[in-house]
Amino acid sequence: MTPRSDRPRELGAFLKAHRSRLEPDAVGLPGAGQPRRVPGLRREEVARLAMISTDYYTRLEQGRLAGASVAVLSALAEALRLGEDDRNYLFQLANKNHQRHLPRSPGLERACPQLEQLLNNLRDTPAMVLGRYMDILAWNPLATAVFRDFAEVPRHERNFLRMLFLDPQVRGRYVDWPDLARICVGFVRATTDGLSEPRVSSLIGELSLRDLDFRTWWAEQHTSYQFTGTKTLTHPDTGRYSLDWQVLRTVDDNQIVMAMTAPPGTHSLDALRRLQPQSTPTSP
Repeated sequence: MTPRSDRPRELGAFLKAHRSRLEPDAVGLPGAGQPRRVPGLRREEVARLAMISTDYYTRLEQGRLAGASVAVLSALAEALRLGEDDRNYLFQLANKNHQRHLPRSPGLERACPQLEQLLNNLRDTPAMVLGRYMDILAWNPLATAVFRDFAEVPRHERNFLRMLFLDPQVRGRYVDWPDLARICVGFVRATTDGLSEPRVSSLIGELSLRDLDFRTWWAEQHTSYQFTGTKTLTHPDTGRYSLDWQVLRTVDDNQIVMAMTAPPGTHSLDALRRLQPQSTPTSP
């Protein structure tokens, strides 16, 4: 989550980003088709829809207020047509959320032994353990076969978000790469302390400098709590195949297991079995 000292500024940027995406006709305001100097709604239009003063909304967007009431936030969420994830993030930025604040353990992060054993027991299922910043902490042989040999990647570069954008081999495995990459950007924004944590700040800074797509999507203030989906991958030895993916959180919320599965009797399951190496799971 964004630290309290930065929340007014982030709240303002979030409101402005979502305001710019809405056109008057989408929210029942007059003026459809008329030229505007900037895209989206004007501040006074958002204020009118939320039934608050333009001055109050302006101060929110300029980061001059530390927070807003639940009633005002709900009204703004409705005015801006926010989905569930973005609504939750809006409340979080205004310090009106009820999420647990768990202590962060210092030092080198390692996969829980129980999660490594879980990977060891999985068959026909590529899986990885990701840390609180999406660092790849452990993986099974099938994950290596699907993506690449993670053991060859320096530990400080062995981050799923980083490799998704900057590692051609991992990036190239996803046929529908933009969809997954954007979900991951939103997931990191929604589930970490953002720029307040050096590990995240460094990662975001590097990706923003080196990848235009990341820089664009991060600036959009998009959030995502998506935990399941289906993606199309490709491999030189199998061609295209589709896998269902899901993210499983640990009780303490510090580590997750990302597992990918294929339904029985499908081409995708055949593809995984062709890729299946005869080796044991590994971790750094």
